[in-house]
Amino acid sequence: MSEGSCDTEDWRNDAENSKLEQLNQFPDFNNYLIFVLTSLKSEDEPTRSLSGLILKNNVKAHYQNFPPAVADFIKRECLNNIGDPSPLIRATIGILITTIASKGELQTWPELLPQLCNLLNSEDYNTCEGSFGALQKICEDSSELLDSDALNRPLNIMIPKFLQFFKHCSPKIRSHAIACVNQFIIGRAQALMDNIDTFIESLFALAGDEDCEVRKNVCRALVMLLEVRIDRLIPHMHSIIQYMLQRTQDADENVALEACEFWLTLAEQPICKEALSGHLVQLIPILVNGMKYSEIDIILLKGDVEEDDNVPDSEQDIKPRFHKSRTVTLQHEGGEGEEGEDIDDDEDDDDDTLSDWNLRKCSAAALDVLANVFRDDLLPHLLPLLKGLLFHPDWVIKESGILVLGAIAEGCMQGMVQYLPELIPHLIQCLCDKKALVRSIACWTLSRYAHWVVSQPPDAHLKPLMTELLKRILDGNKRVQEAACSAFATLEEEACTELVPYLSFILDTLVFAFGKYQHKNLLILYDAIGTLADSVGHHLNQPEYIQKLMPPLIQKWNELKDEDKDLFPLLECLSSVATALQSGFLPYCEPVYQRCVTLVQKTLAQAMMYSQQPDQYEAPDKDFMIVALDLLSGLAEGLGGHVDQLVARSNIMTLLFQCMQDTMPEVRQSSFALLGDLTKACFPHVKPCIAEFMPILGTNLNPEFISVCNNATWAIGEICMQMGVEMQPYVALVLPHLVEIINRPNTPKTLLENTAITIGRLGYVCPQEVAPMLQQFIRPWCTSLRNIRDNEEKDSAFRGICVMIGVNPGGVVQDFIFFCDAVASWVSPKDDLRDMFYKILHGFKDQVGEENWQQFSEQFPPILKERLSACYGYMPDNLCSAACTSFYSHTILFICIKI
Repeated sequence: MSEGSCDTEDWRNDAENSKLEQLNQFPDFNNYLIFVLTSLKSEDEPTRSLSGLILKNNVKAHYQNFPPAVADFIKRECLNNIGDPSPLIRATIGILITTIASKGELQTWPELLPQLCNLLNSEDYNTCEGSFGALQKICEDSSELLDSDALNRPLNIMIPKFLQFFKHCSPKIRSHAIACVNQFIIGRAQALMDNIDTFIESLFALAGDEDCEVRKNVCRALVMLLEVRIDRLIPHMHSIIQYMLQRTQDADENVALEACEFWLTLAEQPICKEALSGHLVQLIPILVNGMKYSEIDIILLKGDVEEDDNVPDSEQDIKPRFHKSRTVTLQHEGGEGEEGEDIDDDEDDDDDTLSDWNLRKCSAAALDVLANVFRDDLLPHLLPLLKGLLFHPDWVIKESGILVLGAIAEGCMQGMVQYLPELIPHLIQCLCDKKALVRSIACWTLSRYAHWVVSQPPDAHLKPLMTELLKRILDGNKRVQEAACSAFATLEEEACTELVPYLSFILDTLVFAFGKYQHKNLLILYDAIGTLADSVGHHLNQPEYIQKLMPPLIQKWNELKDEDKDLFPLLECLSSVATALQSGFLPYCEPVYQRCVTLVQKTLAQAMMYSQQPDQYEAPDKDFMIVALDLLSGLAEGLGGHVDQLVARSNIMTLLFQCMQDTMPEVRQSSFALLGDLTKACFPHVKPCIAEFMPILGTNLNPEFISVCNNATWAIGEICMQMGVEMQPYVALVLPHLVEIINRPNTPKTLLENTAITIGRLGYVCPQEVAPMLQQFIRPWCTSLRNIRDNEEKDSAFRGICVMIGVNPGGVVQDFIFFCDAVASWVSPKDDLRDMFYKILHGFKDQVGEENWQQFSEQFPPILKERLSACYGYMPDNLCSAACTSFYSHTILFICIKI
């Protein structure tokens, strides 16, 4: 067809669309649309289908306004023409039927399901296929309703009916039948559970089906059954695994992908290790082979394009960003954070322009989870393959080998350690590969081994890795830039202050990237800079570093409008930088502070207008407000008392009062973090508001919203330390909630710790009011704080508990051993706190008498006895201190002994 005729056809279609849209204004137009779709055979199929799709949109928007006669006519015509000879028209009618059904019409269209089920028996193939197509869409959209009393449980008839068609001569019908039943597996529909054995037998009978759509649906069914009815599959597990091994290598990638999901699901089952052990020798090579880029992958990823950093990003390439609100956490012994966050998943970062999920990603994810199940037992099956892959001359195979190495990093780390001194230099060399896709995957895989790299002498691997990663940050390929930035951020988190000697070099590179990066990677660069600030902290506060870093950040800050969502990552970055630079941020703080206050004010005003007149105003994006509140927190934390004048000249306390009552939990979460930071930095501005703020804080001590509750708890603790005895009127408002939270089962560690700190602080300033409840919280209080590092928060909390024991010694008697354990968690308490511990321990010993004390202390584990004897017995101070330090470098066992 010539180019001109293409243009003519486009114009004709546009003209027809325009006519149909105009006709949409007439009341009878919906009758006309169904007539065109079902009866006007003289028109071409695309026009008839378009008529049906316009009708579908009308049904979606205005069905409740259709006259009953029109609605009945449409429904009747749909059922009468479900067997149209054209597959396109049948599919369109099926979509229309489903849309009507989804408008609540399943209840008022009682003949629909019985008639569609009856039509399945038609000898006319088109009628059977059209009916099945409509039923499949209804099953997808209304699975719960079909299994409910509201419709008198039609599934009891439908499931056995569908199962009959698993043996139909047409592959399309077989495929429809399986797809219909599959909709009810995850929900464990009773009608399916009653027929489960017949269903499984029928699936096994289709295992060798020649049609790829049937095979895909069989695999999908088995994967879901593995999740919900593994009991029925276990007797056949060997055969199912053999089948899935074949299907994971299916010539049709969609079938292979469905089958590959099986290994991911099986890895979550307790039987995985036992079931798969004998099959690893077959499975591992199949998964490894699936991790190669396909030819279509390489085309979509522009794998042959090496330099594209001058090509502007299209806006659809940039994923929407969501700000993660600030949560206040404590430092633990050994420096680990809150219960290990998951690694930022597999190789998704370097494949994000492909479809969300493909065989390569699924194979890599399966290998990752299986490595976590089998650990080093996986390596004998992998290592012989790896060497051939990693040094292969074909870049596609070499790239897949690097991905394999990254996928097993978490699960097989222990067994891989002996090979890393040879492998890491090879991977660093791969960062210079001529193929961009090899360079980018090498970045990702190296980030997975960053923890090991940092554990070695810096000159061995850290320095060469950092040098090469920084070069890749300035790579000519955007995908490599992105992977290098993400990998470097991971390295920063692992290395922390190890990076201080190289700060000048690092900042030169990151700042140069500002002028080089296109839109998408600029957002990732902000993350890398923010992570650097978090990792090196106050070491960044040097005039030389500030002069390098701040001008480009402030330039970007000035370029962005208040409505630009690029502000999110930039504000997050500045929050980390402000906290790290401390007084070094002073020259930049005023405009940044004012803009944050403006963003909060604008968002609140917009929310108010929207709540009053939702028809005239749009709902605001509250992320702007959340991220501004978090940057204000960063400023307050970093600048301390220097923020006083900024607060004095603004209405932030009024705005904060509104934010603390916002309906959105994330807004409240960030508000309470800011309140705590302002309390520490400039309490005179907070104090006049305490009477209004405390009831709001009390209301938010609700562990259903963990992070909100956590930050509210922390803020109360900070207010206690500033208010002193003036907290008395508010104790009854918050203490019962705090005691309830600390005694709740399965409360997250961070919330438990902050709750314990706040109870201790509350008891420190108001012991007479808090001490009577001591027995209700002393045990969980002690166990919550035994693993956090010595710091000011821990110090004030323990002083509080000591004061409360003085007021109510009987409250600790039942759980005194837990108190001993908590005291032993201190490495080097201040002298006066040590004296408080000494007096309580010896007072207890004197009170119970030598014989009882002997009997009681025999229950102590030897390591705790040694600790208490060394630090609070009669040994010289110098020995005491050394013993304390050496002892608590190891975490002592939790003691569950009662007197």
